[in-house]
Amino acid sequence: MTSTEFHRNQPSPLDLGFVYDTHVNPSATRRRADTLGKRRTVKKNWQAAWLLRAVTCMDLTTLAGDDTPGKVQRLAAKARQPVRQDILEALGVGDKNITVGAVCVYHARVPDALAALQGTAIPVAAVSTGFPAGLTPFEQRIAEIRASVAAGAQEIDIVISREHVLGGHWQALYDEVCEMRQACGNAHMKTILATGELGPLWNVTMASKVCMMAGADFIKTSTGKEPVNATLEVGLVMTRAIREHFERTGYKVGLKPAGGIRTAKQALDWLVLIKEELGDEWLNASLFRIGASSLLGDIERQLSHHVTGHYAALHHMPVA
Repeated sequence: MTSTEFHRNQPSPLDLGFVYDTHVNPSATRRRADTLGKRRTVKKNWQAAWLLRAVTCMDLTTLAGDDTPGKVQRLAAKARQPVRQDILEALGVGDKNITVGAVCVYHARVPDALAALQGTAIPVAAVSTGFPAGLTPFEQRIAEIRASVAAGAQEIDIVISREHVLGGHWQALYDEVCEMRQACGNAHMKTILATGELGPLWNVTMASKVCMMAGADFIKTSTGKEPVNATLEVGLVMTRAIREHFERTGYKVGLKPAGGIRTAKQALDWLVLIKEELGDEWLNASLFRIGASSLLGDIERQLSHHVTGHYAALHHMPVA
């Protein structure tokens, strides 16, 4: 892959020929996904380093009906200090100011998150456009984006209308995402495909291509609310679509798997996927995020084990 200077992805005309020129072998994709965590093992100091990288690429998330200002403040405190200082000191990175990649909340909690993160470089991401189903009237979805941007959100996680993909209405999907991108302004837009509701893998690939042509800065697997969320199979076809987009346009688009990633081992598998399919240039928070809420606790336990030789109980880890 040829290196190029990073620039934010820009909308380009919809190329239906490129969309329809999509070929996915589900069996081969499944076999490749199954080998990702087996062909490359990361141990000892390298594993600790990879897990710390996963922490810096994490969108620490709370998207629940019982979200309160206090809950968001606790989440922000964990975002500022995601790993206990004594563990970081033992790893030799106590002075590296390790934080998560972003804090992701509902629109109503954006002011709380901004206040709690004041003085840091941690961006606030807001889910928008009738998250998670995306079935509210279109004008309301656009208004919600603008309201979150006006409130100070630096990143917007939008959801697409699944019916456009399921019906093959690619122009409608393109137009929708273009308008959402325009509403985001300078805020970076992560486009949630909700892959568990899109049917076969080729639908995921075609939707990825259309959303990137419409200007998505990231493509994201899931809302975390679908029956099936982030899987390595969908991650594989999405990374390959990202690579094709980069080769055609020179623009790098990020990937955000979200939903169901709860263990350090799963996080390592996603890092391996990114490294092998897209390369080291994508292994940073500018182009890779993991949407998670409970994952951080397991990563911190694994890092504690690396330092002490035994697993700490979860209640020994400060939690949000």
